[in-house]
Amino acid sequence: MTAAADGLFSLAGRTALVTGGSRGIGRMIAAGFIAQGARVYITARSEDACRRTAAELSAGGGSCIALPADVGDTAGRRALADALASREAALDILVNNAGTSSGAVRFDEVAEAAWDRVMGLNVKAPFFLTQALAGLLRAAASQARPAKVINIASIDGVGLNARETYDYQTSKAALIHLTRRMAAELIGDHIVVSGIAPGAFKSDMNVIARDHAEAFAEVIPARRIGHEDDMAGAAIFLASRAGDYVVGATLSVDGGFVHASATHGPPVLQRGSAGAA
Repeated sequence: MTAAADGLFSLAGRTALVTGGSRGIGRMIAAGFIAQGARVYITARSEDACRRTAAELSAGGGSCIALPADVGDTAGRRALADALASREAALDILVNNAGTSSGAVRFDEVAEAAWDRVMGLNVKAPFFLTQALAGLLRAAASQARPAKVINIASIDGVGLNARETYDYQTSKAALIHLTRRMAAELIGDHIVVSGIAPGAFKSDMNVIARDHAEAFAEVIPARRIGHEDDMAGAAIFLASRAGDYVVGATLSVDGGFVHASATHGPPVLQRGSAGAA
């Protein structure tokens, strides 16, 4: 390794915002950023959960600040952007992680209101929150040290999941394409946009991985579900200098699962479980 690679994965001196940061994948990413020296803001709809997680992540000496907000709501996104701007002159890293799923629902039973809710939080919110924070991102960005936007998609947007999660799968595929489109525009401002497509990680949304980890592991080429460090490592790579030249790509972090078959997911666990990642 050359001398130029010193601090390749360091986030010291950088400020990050992670939406949906109070639990699951958002918390994994926030913890990883803090370990690499970043000051991290987390947001979530539940004020109590947001503040509790921030206190827990700060306990080891790191810096984690709670900014509770509903990013699925126009007013909530605006309030979050204003709150962050009142504390920071620039934002180095934005992780659009907040998401939802209406679960597996048969084709004839998909409700339009549920569809709109999923698309609103999973696709609309990442775009318009990034737009609202564009000024802070541009203030942090330079060719030598670009700002970063990382959109958290899912392998359900990469390959077809046999489970009938129409809104979720569609929203995550849309987010992956949105990541490419945003990247093509914002790189001109030295803002690097990329994405992560998680596979099986324990979370309240992915109840298969949470409650049936051993059964799920049997159909994953790596023969295990994801660990917290797997998710943190991918996010640190993209957020740090190591990922400066990764523009518009979405990284699958899934132990090889999405490439193992055309329709993925353990069949005996399909019906009635929440969406992946």
